[in-house]
Amino acid sequence: MRILGLTGSIGMGKSTTAKLFVEAGVPVYDADAAVHKIYEGEAAPAIEAAFPGTTVGGKVDRAKLSAKVVHDPAAIKQLEGIVHPMLGASRQKFLDEAERAGAPVVVMDIPLLFETGGEKRVDAVVVVSTDAATQRERILARGTMTNEALDAILARQLPDAEKRKRADFVVDTSHGLDPVRTAIRDILAEVVKMPQRRA
Repeated sequence: MRILGLTGSIGMGKSTTAKLFVEAGVPVYDADAAVHKIYEGEAAPAIEAAFPGTTVGGKVDRAKLSAKVVHDPAAIKQLEGIVHPMLGASRQKFLDEAERAGAPVVVMDIPLLFETGGEKRVDAVVVVSTDAATQRERILARGTMTNEALDAILARQLPDAEKRKRADFVVDTSHGLDPVRTAIRDILAEVVKMPQRRA
């Protein structure tokens, strides 16, 4: 089984690309969805203990948690210390199930793949990209983010040009879904011929 790491900065079209991998019959592990699930269950008590007032009704309130940790690198490290082991267990369970089911390729959708050293745990990296103007336009059109908040997120993410340089495959989402579907087909044909690379 080959493991593809899927990443891309905010607003690049990564979630849509992940859905198109699913459409192509590939099991996709969604790291963000896994975090949501953990926040609604097993991580909530530990996060509340570490960051009082960040849970509501036994679930982590992401906005309150974000407000507490976003400008504090030490708090982010502490939060990662709670969440990462739980995420690791959920990721392993997904891989074991896909392997048992005989999937030739799986996709790990991990927003901060390079930032967290995740490229060592996959066989090839797919970076989803578009130009900076389209990226900013897409994000601000959601109406959930200010320019300042966006700049803070982008400052924490590896620059897009650097991600593209380190990618095995780059998927450009600037021109609609059909070119992305074609790129996915090509990637899936290619990756099964590549040697296993993960540590």
